[in-house]
Amino acid sequence: MQHKALSLALAAAIVAGATGTALSAGPAQPKLIRADFSALGNDDGSNDRFIVKYRNGAAAQSDAAQLTRTLDSVASRTVLRAAGAAPRARHLRRLAASGAHLVRLSRKLDRVEAQNFMLAIAADPAVEYIVPDRLRQPTGVPNDPFYASHQWHYNHPVGGAGAQPAWDGGATGQGVVVAVLDTGVTEHPDLAGNLLPGYDFIVDHEVSGRATDGRVPGGADTGDWVAANACGAGTPARSSSWHGTHVSGTVAAVSNNGAGMAGVAFDARIVPVRVLGHCGGYDSDINDAIVWASGGHVEGVPDNEYPAEVINMSLGGNGACEVATQAAIDSAVARGTTIVVAAGNQNTDAISHTPANCQNVITVGSNGISGKRASYSNYGARIDIAAPGGGVNDGANQNQGYIWSTVNLGTTVPGQAGYGGMVGTSMAAPHVAGVAAIVQSALSTPKSPLELAALLKQTARPFPIAPDRPLGIGIVDAGSAVVVARAGGQPLTNGVPRTGLRGNAGEGFVYVFPVAAGTARLNVITYGGTGQVKLLAKNGSEPTTSSYEAISQRPGNNQTITINAPAAGAYYVKVLGAATFTGVSVKATSM
Repeated sequence: MQHKALSLALAAAIVAGATGTALSAGPAQPKLIRADFSALGNDDGSNDRFIVKYRNGAAAQSDAAQLTRTLDSVASRTVLRAAGAAPRARHLRRLAASGAHLVRLSRKLDRVEAQNFMLAIAADPAVEYIVPDRLRQPTGVPNDPFYASHQWHYNHPVGGAGAQPAWDGGATGQGVVVAVLDTGVTEHPDLAGNLLPGYDFIVDHEVSGRATDGRVPGGADTGDWVAANACGAGTPARSSSWHGTHVSGTVAAVSNNGAGMAGVAFDARIVPVRVLGHCGGYDSDINDAIVWASGGHVEGVPDNEYPAEVINMSLGGNGACEVATQAAIDSAVARGTTIVVAAGNQNTDAISHTPANCQNVITVGSNGISGKRASYSNYGARIDIAAPGGGVNDGANQNQGYIWSTVNLGTTVPGQAGYGGMVGTSMAAPHVAGVAAIVQSALSTPKSPLELAALLKQTARPFPIAPDRPLGIGIVDAGSAVVVARAGGQPLTNGVPRTGLRGNAGEGFVYVFPVAAGTARLNVITYGGTGQVKLLAKNGSEPTTSSYEAISQRPGNNQTITINAPAAGAYYVKVLGAATFTGVSVKATSM
């Protein structure tokens, strides 16, 4: 188990703010009314724009001058004139889809004035409706109070997971189920709304803490504390970790509820599966849990009604990947489940840590806020990708050294819900599991585990400097992954060439390269080989020789495109044969 120290310095201070927080039951269905006051501002004098729809055939619907005269007349009769003359109306435009008119008054109205004005307009039987034209704010930024102050690990430009662009694009994990195989979960207001029925797969009562052997429904974490020497001679006593609660919060804590913190895929649902208890968890229980969580049948346990598209396993130990564990993993992958695994915290080669060394999993190493390898993180060729796991001393303040998420404040059995910081590859893995859920939610047809693993690696953000030990291809980047997933096609990884291209005149290769907002420059080059190619680039769609944003067609294969201040989004890059070509490479770099 990759559990690291828990910092409760924040937890004690903020838990009071979470106590008694009620989860919303969802918005009520709107009533069909002709004057909608629900979007009016408070008594702040902010209401001066209105959308008015007259019935077809009404003079004001077809004649803008008549419309403004009507509105002026109503305003003069209904709007208080303490501030001087009654406001005058100005027609701005007719809305394309509805045919309604957008009008603006010459001064802003407070809520009472706006209600009087709207009621008088709506009293006209020729009016279908009138609504205020309100400013809306971006919904991608969660309103959870400690998201901005503590959860650097989602969007820090160097060490974060790039979640914000994905959220802004509407990819939030909606409709995706993630199973968290861990210590289970405790009751928490920032988790309850996203939890599905889980299961406790621990059979041995000494590990589960129950009075008798056997598995039980629920997936609740009842604690994993141990006394000194309980797990072997010389092993220390320790309090309950509430590890699964922290991991689950990183994957999919309820967000935009005005409380606590956010999850990476905050609209995904979590199936909690308890496989770790006092002194750890047995492979046999973990292997059965992998099968069950992915929708397979396990004797003696009711089938999972919510098979997971993604499984997170922030657990492990030394040794080779057991045959039974590999078989369980392979069966889950065959059912379409992507499995994300923590690399381990021993600062050694992950090839000696299981299940990180198993096949058909995404093995995740840990970086800190600086983008460097965390000092504890396992490394090596078996690591696929890095993600924020915290670095303790990596950052300007304590907040930046930890990964912040949901916890419990009990020392043995569950106590009060709270928030706290942990470090470890256990914290890195759920970032990747959350990003996997985000990507799947953005697609009408989900990717296979193999395709999803390839996409996450190919869209990873390059390390700011080369890590001191191999840590995968780069740092997971949710925004880039979503851009490429939606665009389709073969992704180009930042700074990594595609080599060995060959074809005939008129034949070509098309790649997709994600460009983040604020990018200063995009460079694309082809080089090497023989023959003649053209290089084309375009934002948002595949370029052609008659439709492109940039083109390079010098003699030979050494083509270069540079786009300064490129627009954010998916750039399509095409290598097109002007004659037969072979052995050509293409590389894109953003900075």
